[in-house]
Amino acid sequence: MEHIETATTPDIPSIPLTDSVSIPQIGFGVFQISASTTQQAVEQALEIGYRHIDTAAAYYNERGVGDALRATGMADKVFVTSKLRNCDQGYDAARVAFDTTLANLGLDHLDLYLIHWPFPAVNQYVETWKALLELQQEGVIRAAGVSNFLPEHLRRLIDETGKAPAIDQLEVHPSFSQPETLRFCKDHGIAVEAYSPLGHGSDMQAEPIRQAAEAHRVTPAQVVLRWHVQSGRVIIPKSTHAERMRQNLDVFGFELTAEEMRGISALHDPANRVGADPATFVQSQSWANQKSRGNIPD
Repeated sequence: MEHIETATTPDIPSIPLTDSVSIPQIGFGVFQISASTTQQAVEQALEIGYRHIDTAAAYYNERGVGDALRATGMADKVFVTSKLRNCDQGYDAARVAFDTTLANLGLDHLDLYLIHWPFPAVNQYVETWKALLELQQEGVIRAAGVSNFLPEHLRRLIDETGKAPAIDQLEVHPSFSQPETLRFCKDHGIAVEAYSPLGHGSDMQAEPIRQAAEAHRVTPAQVVLRWHVQSGRVIIPKSTHAERMRQNLDVFGFELTAEEMRGISALHDPANRVGADPATFVQSQSWANQKSRGNIPD
């Protein structure tokens, strides 16, 4: 692997979660990175300076993440997140699936484990949440959270178990910022982690973002990532290109003005979602299902 210079990589701040756990604010996501190239991509990200890796059982590349952690000797120095597939929801199934994830990663515990989707059509997310809370009590999960949960799903977890997720990993970007869900999370002490943080290509062309990029002499992508950081969100930008990986970390040398922040936030359009609607998403996330939808590259 080509050596990557890391001397200028800034320290990455952490965001406090519940239960005395903190998460590095910028992580490296491996969605749609093939199993055969995951190890190389993660090793490169670690060398550049990432200390937070986000994977999922449904990405079918957990083994590559684990191989990279072992090859670099970084297994105990990196915050690792994985997620439970929809087809593994339910109390007993979730516990079995978690054991498989740990084995794939080669770890004895997980820093953060998420329910990937509420999958309300099956209506097992409360029982699944109870399994995650039990795993946390046993010490094999440091923090338990969810992904793609809307206020109605979060409220039900809280009402039926008395325990709010530590974090909700959501699609958040300038043209689709989910303000209602963000407000609910803030009101209930739930941290927000943004996936697809750069959104559509058109986000980069929006005038408030272009103007801020020119003013601060940075790229439009760096402006958007800085907008997330100043908003207090965790972000997991994805790239397999070393220079882009490095740029995605280099967002701490400038600060957006209050006017710039407001201009970017005003770009929200509730119809501008990139991914699926959590209220209606019914895909199983089995290997065949993910392959058929193009989520597992050849």
